[in-house]
Amino acid sequence: MFDVEGVLIPKRRYLLFDVGRKLRFSQFVRIAMFGIFYELGLISIKSAMKHVFRVFKGFQADDLVQIFKQTPLLPGVKEVFEKLRSTGWKTALISSGLPTFVVSDLASTLGADYAYGFELGIKDGVVTGEIWGDSIEHEGKLAILKKILETEGLTPKDCAVIVDDRNNASLMLPEILKIGYNPDFIIRMKADYVVTGYPLEVLSILQGQPKTRRLPSKNDVVREIIHASGIAVPVLSSLIGIYPLAYFILLITAFYVVSELTIMERGSLPVISSITRHATTPEEQYEFRAAPIFYAFGILFTLLLFPRPASDAAIVIFVFGDSAASIFGKMFGRTPLAFNKGKTLEGSLFGFVFAFSAAVFFVNPFIAASGAAAAMLIETLPLPINDNLVLPIVTGALLTLLL
Repeated sequence: MFDVEGVLIPKRRYLLFDVGRKLRFSQFVRIAMFGIFYELGLISIKSAMKHVFRVFKGFQADDLVQIFKQTPLLPGVKEVFEKLRSTGWKTALISSGLPTFVVSDLASTLGADYAYGFELGIKDGVVTGEIWGDSIEHEGKLAILKKILETEGLTPKDCAVIVDDRNNASLMLPEILKIGYNPDFIIRMKADYVVTGYPLEVLSILQGQPKTRRLPSKNDVVREIIHASGIAVPVLSSLIGIYPLAYFILLITAFYVVSELTIMERGSLPVISSITRHATTPEEQYEFRAAPIFYAFGILFTLLLFPRPASDAAIVIFVFGDSAASIFGKMFGRTPLAFNKGKTLEGSLFGFVFAFSAAVFFVNPFIAASGAAAAMLIETLPLPINDNLVLPIVTGALLTLLL
């Protein structure tokens, strides 16, 4: 059983960007706002989708299907389904964010056996704005899974689920094979395996093959070089001052946001769009990438909130430690952490060494070791908030207390 948005198609792209092009700005802001409320856990998926689809009242239902046909699949998805069909798997698509007729169209493209979304009110071919159905109810996805298993004469032990966010938590039964694909913090804690960025890795897990180590890709290396370039922040703050640097960070962040929105519209912004394309995986290039925004604000708040040298040490711990944990975790990681299977013990140890080595240029060894240890602990935790924001701020607060 596959979740759809974030697993088979880019997360948030269809409703927010593809259909969003047809909306007035106020309507776009409305659906974005309720999406944020859901992401923060303030409202349920049912409440969020009811508010969102009231905005689409008056749309032609056929237009929703035609727009969906233009939404790209994540790279490797077709290959996954072809292989699963050839080896005898039954496949089901289930979505809380898409109408059943849209999910059915995708299932037809992929050759999936089952397709479930919510039911969307349509009268004379026009969307009424009403929605209902099991997929948006609490534990409704579990009810759908049980129905499929009963139809097929199978048990949960014969099933695997590939999902990405907490709305699928009810599917994570103990006996089911649970795969988190670029998962949020709740799914990371519940999953048996975590796959980040490479859909074809799902196949090796389903076939019982051991996960093979891989060298970081060119995109991985570029991304981590950009990440580590934050080492320049303490130097620049000394040369031009904290507030001019803060304004510069805000300016670059604004350009980045414009670039991402331009890419969503299938355009590009000179220089920035080129850099981001070289720093992202093929899967990420179809989505709005928010991690660099959290990265910029994590550094910005650390710079503004804490005195030197605590802020300087926290920033270099963040940019060096996080990059090293990522790169060396991919290269040498063998021991997944029990509470976050997307991270490895080896990656965290390398991250600590690099973070400590950078921090000792700003604070004494004991404080540097304390900050590096705290940062790597935060880096391993399945947090509800992006660690690019949390890690430098918490580390900065700890170093301020220790100095």
